[in-house]
Parts: sequence; structure tokens; C-alpha cells
Amino acid sequence: MVFHPSEEILDKYANTLVNFALNSGDGIKKGEVVLLQVPERAKPILKSLRKAVLKAGAHPITQFLPDDFSREFYELAQDHHLEFFPDKYLKGLVDQMDHTISIIAETNPKELEGIEPKKIMAREKALNPYKKWRTEKENQGKFTWTLAAYGTEQMASEANLSVEEYWEQIINACYLDKEDPITEWRNVFSEIERVKEKLNSMKIRTVHVKGENIDLKIGLDEKRKWMGGDGRNIPSFEVFISPDWRRTEGKIKFNQPLYRYGNLVKDIELEFNEGRVTNSKASQNEHVLKEMIATENADKVGEFSLTDSRISRITKFMAETLFDENMGGEFGNTHIALGSAYKDSYPENPAEVKKEEWEKMGYNDSSVHTDIISTEDRTVTAILEDGSEKVIYQKGKFII
Repeated sequence: MVFHPSEEILDKYANTLVNFALNSGDGIKKGEVVLLQVPERAKPILKSLRKAVLKAGAHPITQFLPDDFSREFYELAQDHHLEFFPDKYLKGLVDQMDHTISIIAETNPKELEGIEPKKIMAREKALNPYKKWRTEKENQGKFTWTLAAYGTEQMASEANLSVEEYWEQIINACYLDKEDPITEWRNVFSEIERVKEKLNSMKIRTVHVKGENIDLKIGLDEKRKWMGGDGRNIPSFEVFISPDWRRTEGKIKFNQPLYRYGNLVKDIELEFNEGRVTNSKASQNEHVLKEMIATENADKVGEFSLTDSRISRITKFMAETLFDENMGGEFGNTHIALGSAYKDSYPENPAEVKKEEWEKMGYNDSSVHTDIISTEDRTVTAILEDGSEKVIYQKGKFII
């Protein structure tokens, strides 16, 4: 029998996404348009989402996505299928929508295993203009989005949990066990805001991450700000920044696996020289990792992130990046993203910045954005503008 959480839980979940996560914590407004992207397996939450949108006086547009539908496309697709871009349809969608809620509900996490990675990368590249249109609208302050998970038996199995245990993690992480989850999230975001303000006041120019399997320096710049707590992901406990990709040096080994492009990639190791990945390894599906890195500008860092173990309510590996990149546990987590940077890490108005200026500041641009996670113990030292050093993160906790 397929497990679904109660209607009460799903209504709380939907209310949190619609009336808190969107619009950077303020929720949607009457008359706005919300695109709901929901897989077939997660139909129960689609009902709750649509109800919440309608109650708020907004307009839902529904994309109901069939399960296990991707593999056949890649098996049959010729080059012109991979390169096809429905520009009129997608441009109209971007122009029409004010917000998007996307639900992850995997019924086959390894659906694309064995598919030639070049095909997957070619399709992502073809769809890149859609991503750019969304980002431009977001940078203008006219679009917000959020991402959430709906637990399935298959997702739970990948994490070696029962589906009931998996949903316990979702419920706990998203404060759905509380009478008023939104109040709880406001408290969390308040603490994240305190940490962000402290980091942004420190004039950090480099972070040095050191541990048993990591010795990595990430370059920052005065034209950067730390971010977090904006509702993009629920749950979200991380504090992150888009670095100057050119100043990444060192090595890092990740103890958490990567689920990407329908494949499981294990034991990833990366080495950076002058900002680029110059060596990469993995014990499983290494060819997928290398093909991804070979994509234009995917050999550069677009994001550096830290999660404090005291804030995160995620205590178990979930085999889903949305949760694993926000994992707490004993040592919190560090993750970096290969590929595109978040341009709203720019402290002024990103809509006014031209392409060549982004390049001069070292903001990376790519069709790829892949988060890779480590939960091992490490110390993060900030090297400040005046050359002094200060430990900002140790034993899984911010110490600022």
C-alpha cells in the first residue's frame, strides 16, 4: 500500500510553501500567478497547494508531471530533439508567472542510469535560456520560487529508511509537527539573518576550509554578500555565498553521494588550480561526474555554503540534495556547487549589471548548478581584508 501523510500535514506543508516560502518569506498576494510543478506520485500535495493558492486569492497554473517518463525520451531522442527549445511557450510562461513551487517526488532515483551523459548535458544546455529568463526576472524582484520534497518509497529506500521514517524527517525538518510552522520558520530565519549580518560585516576576502579530507581556499570579494533564509528551499538552514571562482585553490573529498541526472555518484574528489577543477575522481559513475564538469563553466565554483548543526532539524541522510545540503547532525555540513553562481549574492541591484561586469567580478555562469556535500568535521577560517584571520565555523557550528 502506498503511504501518504495526513491531509492536515499536507495542508500545513502547502500553507508554509505558499504563504511563507514564496515572496522571500512574505507569501503570495491576491491576483498573482503561481506555477505548481508536481509529479504524479505527489498528487495529494497538489490538492493542498492549489487550495492554499486559491484561498490567498492568487491564480494557480498546474504542471502535473507523469512518473518514470524521462528515460524513454533520452532513449529515442535524436540530436534535433535534444536541441529543441520551445521558446514561445516557455517565454510566455516566464512572463505570466510570479512564483513557482516545484515538488520533488522521485519514483526511480536512478531512472537515467546508463543513458549517455552527453545527451543529458545537451538537453540542459538547450533549456538554458529558460533558466536565464527566470533568473533575470528574479533579479528584477518580479519572481520567486521554492522547492520542496514529497517522500516516496523509492526515495526512502535509497536512504535506507522506511517511508514512514522518511516522512518523519520531512515533518520534523519543515516544522510540520508544530501548530504554526510559519512562526517557527520566522524564528529560524531570524537566526540565519543574524549570522549573515555578522559575516557581511567582517569584510572576508578568503575562506580556508581545513579538515582530514579537505584543504580548500575559496576567494570572495567586496562585491559579494552572504545569503540564506529567503524561502527558496523548504527546508533551508544554510548560509551561502557566490565566490570569485578564479580564486579557488586546493582539494576536497565529499563523504556524501551525489544523485544527479538519474545516477548515483559516490566518493567524489575534486582538485582546484587557479579556479578550475584540474582533477576529479569518483568510485562510482565517475564518467557522469567528468561529463558534467566538461560542460561549459561547470569546472568552476558557483556557491559555497555552511549549515550550523544547532539550527538544522535534519538528522539523517535523505538521498536528496534538497535535504542533504541542509543536513545538521554532529558537524553540520559544507557544500559547494559546481556551475552557475547566484547573482543575487551581489550586494546592489543585480538587474543593473551587464554580462561583462559579471565576468570581471568572477561570478560564474553555466547551465549546470550541482551541489556536492560533505558532513565531515572541518574548521573554516576567514581571512579578512586587513590580512588578519578569524575562525568562523568549527565542530559544525558558527562561532561568531
